[in-house]
Amino acid sequence: MSPLDPDVCYRALLARDARFDGLFFVGVKTTGIYCRPICRARTPGRDRCLFFRTAAAAEAAGFRACFRCRPELAPGAAPVDALPRVVAAALRRLEEGALSDGVGVDDLARALGVSGRHLRRAMRAELGTGPLAVADSRRLALARQLIADTALPMTEVAFASGFRSVRRFNAAVKARFGRPPSAMRRGARDGETGAGALTVTLSYRPPFDWPAMLSHFGARAIPGVELVRGDVYLRTAAAGGRRGWLAVAADPARPALRATISTSLAGSLMAIVARLRRLFDLDAEPSAIVAHLGRDPRLAPHVRARPGLRVAGAFDPFEAAARAVLGQQVSLAAARTLAGRLAARFGETIATPEGELGRIFPGPEAIARRSAGELGALGMPGRRAATLRALAQALARGELTFDAAAEPAALVAALAELPGVGPWTAHYLAMRALGWPDAFPEADLGLRKALGGISGRQARLLAEPWRPWRAYGATHLWTALAIQTAEGPRP
Repeated sequence: MSPLDPDVCYRALLARDARFDGLFFVGVKTTGIYCRPICRARTPGRDRCLFFRTAAAAEAAGFRACFRCRPELAPGAAPVDALPRVVAAALRRLEEGALSDGVGVDDLARALGVSGRHLRRAMRAELGTGPLAVADSRRLALARQLIADTALPMTEVAFASGFRSVRRFNAAVKARFGRPPSAMRRGARDGETGAGALTVTLSYRPPFDWPAMLSHFGARAIPGVELVRGDVYLRTAAAGGRRGWLAVAADPARPALRATISTSLAGSLMAIVARLRRLFDLDAEPSAIVAHLGRDPRLAPHVRARPGLRVAGAFDPFEAAARAVLGQQVSLAAARTLAGRLAARFGETIATPEGELGRIFPGPEAIARRSAGELGALGMPGRRAATLRALAQALARGELTFDAAAEPAALVAALAELPGVGPWTAHYLAMRALGWPDAFPEADLGLRKALGGISGRQARLLAEPWRPWRAYGATHLWTALAIQTAEGPRP
């Protein structure tokens, strides 16, 4: 990654340009505080500023987070688009709390297929700091948000933010913020939602087409598992052996979503937040994507019409994979029905405040144990049942993974080797389950129709200039087609 240009950063700081929010942080030498580039505090002189690519790097240099602009609320920097694979994979796992459960840096490195020394060196080269500092920064950012915005007891805040002991939590908070946790709690708490739930803020860079995102998930909502009601997305959730529910809505006061999460999931909060950011593509940089795709005359009118369109992801990769298989050669409604039957037959039952929600979608292990006949009895063809079972078995055995270590092109190739999984399904899963921004299911009938009824090969050639954001180009075409013909994209 190229180094930060201080002059460019300072111009962005003077303009308080929201497009740079989360892409760099500014440390003020005279105060020892670091801020987001959108901070409304008085702008310091150029000679007093140091610029850092990450909050962790600013903290490693001895700066403390600003209590006014709250750097922990800055959107992410979409590392998968810009960083080497191993660093992007490490960041993704760190965001999910990889070093919070007794896992060491060497363990993390082995899971990524490299040595601990290589991982430390790569992260310092790209981010200016190592994995432990990044993990500490993530934990403390979440802790600060929970302290300031919720009524959770401090013990629960400590464990929810990934600390293994309250003593370590208290010491780390005081060392980083210069005051004990109790002194950071505000009188009025934005995230206080009553017993049984807490609310966290999920920032993004505007614009963000929330109605389009809700429309996408509303059309595909699995009965019993997820639901779109008005302008709110609701679902059941499982992470780290914990079960619960969540609801997500747009924040009317700032460019952010507000996620209300059941306290039963508090112990897995880092993983839940990371999943939600990927589900709604909150770390995208719309200005860069729009500028690039807008050069293509076929996409330009669509991009201008909906500059905030994002690529919908997946809360649970296997759930998305099962949906893609079930949706082969059937309508959206039929795919929803089959997915709902799968959840009702093989998923867990939980209690939620919403009567329409109450099933946890089964994991690959649960499906891998079933015969093709059992799966086929739900109403799907035998070959599709066999495909679903083969996919579940490959994931359960670890032969296939959708986690941070997966390399997109290799995943597409591995998926295509499974019986009944073709290039369309493989690219669709790379787009949804892995969040690969350059995935492009060229054989999709909707894409080919939107491009004038051309062949898949012609579609691939036309989309070459869209790299590395072909998935966004596909999403714009699908959305435009849905508006023009009332035919939504494939499931």
